[in-house]
Amino acid sequence: MSSQHGQQLAAQSGCQAFPKRIAVFFYGSFIRCEVMARGGLRPDRIEVARLNGFDIHVSPHACLSQSDRHAVYGVLVWATHAELDTLYSMDGVGRFLPEAVIVQTPAGTLQPAICYIPLTCGDKPADPDYLDALLNAARGYGFPAWYLERLESFYPAAQPV
Repeated sequence: MSSQHGQQLAAQSGCQAFPKRIAVFFYGSFIRCEVMARGGLRPDRIEVARLNGFDIHVSPHACLSQSDRHAVYGVLVWATHAELDTLYSMDGVGRFLPEAVIVQTPAGTLQPAICYIPLTCGDKPADPDYLDALLNAARGYGFPAWYLERLESFYPAAQPV
């Protein structure tokens, strides 16, 4: 069925065909509004969220691995599949695969979401400029002090905090 035909059927049935928005959890570059906007995503709502059962690594950019001892802070946004395709096809963005997760908001609400995780974590030191930008955004969202300390721990030894 063509997209146009589907829209005609939706109009005839009284249904409105809106692009479906899905919950997405971002933890790295995409927590920054200017990076989201560069990819065409301007979410109506951004909510801080916590992903339990994962740990963050910055090597040289953010990467997640499963861990029963850690949690990762990030933001929850709602986006269309087309917006996500655009974001993850931008120059400089590596290969990520979507994974279903459940995040927790500060109010304690559990929210199913998609989280894009790279196939492998790098083995290089953190990029200090990347880490500076990530920490600035994390502070702006009010992420907890222990999590900010976790991010700061990725600075190369010569980098002042």
